Amino acid sequence: KMEDDSGVFSGETVEEFRTYEDFLDSQIKPLDLFYLEDQELARQLVELGHKGSSLEREEFETRKAAAEASRLPPPICHPVTRVWQQRDISNCLNVVFSRKLASTGKELKDNFLRALAEREEANRNGAMTYVLLFFLQSIIFIRDRNSHGQEISGYIDYSHRLKSEDFEPYFSGKKRLMPKPTDLSFYNWGTQVAKHNASSNYEVITENPSGLLFKCKNDRKILNVDPEATPGDSSIRTPVQCDLYVHVVIYDHVTRKPANSSCAPLSN
Repeated sequence: KMEDDSGVFSGETVEEFRTYEDFLDSQIKPLDLFYLEDQELARQLVELGHKGSSLEREEFETRKAAAEASRLPPPICHPVTRVWQQRDISNCLNVVFSRKLASTGKELKDNFLRALAEREEANRNGAMTYVLLFFLQSIIFIRDRNSHGQEISGYIDYSHRLKSEDFEPYFSGKKRLMPKPTDLSFYNWGTQVAKHNASSNYEVITENPSGLLFKCKNDRKILNVDPEATPGDSSIRTPVQCDLYVHVVIYDHVTRKPANSSCAPLSN
């Protein structure tokens, strides 16, 4: 993680990375490589500050050395000198990031929660590369049993739910994310109640012999959730093996527009 609970870049985090390249790679998401198709280019964008932290190589080495030095026994020196040494280390490590996500600082032990955390910022705010601004509009399919023991399933507009409710209880394990009758699609296999609803990002197309289709309102492209078909242009289907649910699949649909001077980066 790039942030701790207070949003401060910690020396302890720097020490997790053996090299500067490992540090850069930690901020590159699968989605970045999918579009850039070049790991070195992705590293350069991170290093230049177009994505992730703008921490330069020299500063990384300085912080890594400072973090390692802070774990050594304190030298015997004049109290005033020691105070200044401690203050310098503190200032060196005190880099504050402006945006805190619901998943920030959470211990995510399940694959599903980790998958949601990886996609949270891009679904909330978009993510900028050097020339393009990407928006991720993920749809989550979940099948499991509700609190009454009834099997339910449904398709959730992740971006829409992120912006309309607090996800901190989900990431902290206090609640389970489940389909609702107000989601894109909801079906209760016990009561046979079925619901379909448009969201802020998608229209639902039910008149399709092969099953549901979702039409993105932004680029008008169709996302096909039929497991036997390809999901469609600019879309990726990712099954998620986890302990929390019987069946989970995440469909990532990417929309984009050119970055320009009036469009500031939305992710640090």
